[in-house]
Amino acid sequence: MTATDGTTGAVRTTTVARTARRVGGWLRWYVREVTGASAYDRYTARARAQDPTVQVLSRREFERMRMDARASEPGAGAGCC
Repeated sequence: MTATDGTTGAVRTTTVARTARRVGGWLRWYVREVTGASAYDRYTARARAQDPTVQVLSRREFERMRMDARASEPGAGAGCC
């Protein structure tokens, strides 16, 4: 099953490494989406695209604004059920 020149092992290692990078990238994306970490990145990109000179909120200010908005809307996922 293995070639005498050893290329099968190298191909298999490359395939495993590529798959591991793909899975790692997907896992990073998923965790950032679930935790809301990517929301700030989307906010800054959108704000700067609309007006490059705009002063964007710091991450702390953005998170505070986001949490306050979620707490003020009773049906928007704040709390259980």
